[in-house]
Amino acid sequence: MAFQKAVKGTILVGGGALATVLGLSQFAHYRRKQVNLAFVEAADCVSEPVNREPPSREAQILTLKNTSEFDVLVIGGGATGSGCALDAVTRGLKAALVERDDFSSGTSSRSTKLIHGGVRYLQKAIMKLDIEQYRMVKEALHERANLLEIAPHLSAPLPIMLPIYKWWQLPYYWVGIKLYDLVAGSNCLKSSYVLSKSRALEHFPMLQKDKLVGAIVYYDGQHNDARMNLAIALTAARYGAATANYMEVVSLLKKTDPQTGKERVSGARCKDVLTGEEFDVRAKCVINATGPFTDIVRKMDDKDAAAICQPSAGVHIVMPGYYSPESMGLLDPATSDGRVIFFLPWQKMTIAGTTDTPTDVTHHPIPSEEDINFILNEVRNYLSCDVEVRRGDVLAAWSGIRPLVTDPKSADTQSISRNHVVDISESGLITIAGGKWTTYRSMAEDTVNAAVKTHNLKAGPSKTVGLFLQGGKDWSPTLYIRLVQDYGLESEVAQHLAATYGDKAFEVAKMASVTGKRWPIVGVRLVSEFPYIEAEVKYGIKEYACTAVDMISRRTRLAFLNVQAAEEALPRIVELMGRELSWGDSKKKEELETAKKFLYYEMGYKSRSEQLTDHSEISLLPSDIDRYKKRFHKFDADQKGFITTVDVQRVLESISVQMDENTLHEILNEVDLNKNGQVELNEFLQLMSAVQKGRVSGSRLAILMKTAEENLDRRVPIPVDRSCGGL
Repeated sequence: MAFQKAVKGTILVGGGALATVLGLSQFAHYRRKQVNLAFVEAADCVSEPVNREPPSREAQILTLKNTSEFDVLVIGGGATGSGCALDAVTRGLKAALVERDDFSSGTSSRSTKLIHGGVRYLQKAIMKLDIEQYRMVKEALHERANLLEIAPHLSAPLPIMLPIYKWWQLPYYWVGIKLYDLVAGSNCLKSSYVLSKSRALEHFPMLQKDKLVGAIVYYDGQHNDARMNLAIALTAARYGAATANYMEVVSLLKKTDPQTGKERVSGARCKDVLTGEEFDVRAKCVINATGPFTDIVRKMDDKDAAAICQPSAGVHIVMPGYYSPESMGLLDPATSDGRVIFFLPWQKMTIAGTTDTPTDVTHHPIPSEEDINFILNEVRNYLSCDVEVRRGDVLAAWSGIRPLVTDPKSADTQSISRNHVVDISESGLITIAGGKWTTYRSMAEDTVNAAVKTHNLKAGPSKTVGLFLQGGKDWSPTLYIRLVQDYGLESEVAQHLAATYGDKAFEVAKMASVTGKRWPIVGVRLVSEFPYIEAEVKYGIKEYACTAVDMISRRTRLAFLNVQAAEEALPRIVELMGRELSWGDSKKKEELETAKKFLYYEMGYKSRSEQLTDHSEISLLPSDIDRYKKRFHKFDADQKGFITTVDVQRVLESISVQMDENTLHEILNEVDLNKNGQVELNEFLQLMSAVQKGRVSGSRLAILMKTAEENLDRRVPIPVDRSCGGL
């Protein structure tokens, strides 16, 4: 038996020397990875993957078509469904996985990005003496440790601060957090601790300081959720599971059991969403792991099945990184309406969320302006008044549907289970529902256990504890240095590749284009402010990316980080994908339009753009209106009442600034509300009013005109009368 040895280690290398080699930020990351991490043991050794690389999508579809019967067919490519496929195939079962959209296209890519046991669940377990919630926390803490071990490139411990504003809360929360450490036991990442007011402000300088008593810091995990989900699916494919995205289940297949005379589920009729082709996939057991769409599949099996899913929408927003420290999160345990809000650094940005409101099940959830403003108001309550929390600083927003469930076997059908539920229908359909991201592996284990027992499948115990996910096995904190040295990548790009692909980062680097510059030698960026490079588009296709939306939202995370940057990168992404996938002009246009629609509705671009419309109110003081009119007329020298690119170009040339015409068109188009090719005075005043109110930030035209005005004002004539006229 090969076991991963349980270790609770400390760094033995001299810290100063290591910090010098890695750089301070990378050293801090290395410390978080190493100090006091408890490693879990694998249940048993598993054979090596059958494939060095996951087979192509075309090869997987052929396998689905040509296999006479699978042991297990999993419907749903989220974290739990992918986990079920991996658990089944590593037990030696013949497994298949189909997903109607892309892997992680639903809830699994729209989480708070935390790997956590659930501090608030522990509080409820203690207050209500609820043993079920206690067990859920205990299980989640074990799974947290496992996930940090098997995907070290995609996850890391994160300290989270709980600010205290009343003296009596200090001992109350301290006891609760210490119990959280105690329940974790050997899986405790690092002990929680108390900070004085001054120390709390040192760690989190933008915190509201009035009435602050101190703070408590505890540790949970954080990860790149969509990439983690993809790593699970890719690992399942490498071990031999036939996995295919964009494969929709149209109906369930059934056959009569000769022994009982009852109908049993025996597979599914599947449709390739990309080609329209339909075919049957037969299996001894079918697992329904479709999250919010649980009841749709259950009703395919039994049209009279009672609904068990109670969907809830959780909205998150992304703000610039300067809103939070680089390596410290914040927890607001009691918002104005009793909900919990996290405020976390992620991918050099800041995530705030989540809300919890009832919603309808949809494939395209949209974040509402009401939820965005609720989160912003809560953030304002915790940040210093020196920090202006602006609506215009929301760079992206998304809504994920949380699939809460009622246990169909429970006497009290109204009670929502916070744990997962494994349900077996009369026809043998296995449904796994509820639960949380962190416990995907144990949910999968329980589900496959139920499948093995119910359908008499020949399989041993689960082997996924300690089983490395794709990219994790040979990852190390210093791997990025080799990428810089061997391939000539920028350090920031190399760190990103190592943290996204793990030991597969070298394959991406091999695909990187030469820049033609002295440095970096290779690695052309998709957009200047993010470390994503063009080679990732080519590699993303190997990872089953089929659409431009797959690329901007899940293979890279551009759409989740900055919708405008994602839109800027889209034309090049579509061009590269079109070249690799032989798209014609009409297909490229369709992909571009679909991706822009996705950004506009699902990633918050609509809410962002509505902050400035032709119906926007002008709310300015008379003195401000006069000031902005003077600024406008410095560009509108002919007093036309509007400005064009020609007017802006003229002013820029007078202060020796060069800007190409296409860029100027883009800048004016952001403010040209009626799209007539010019910016009227009223549109400019609407812009400045929105900027003042914080509804719009980072307006290129507003900043450009302000800077140009300041440069013009500084150009005062030099008097020459006392120097004899300059002779």
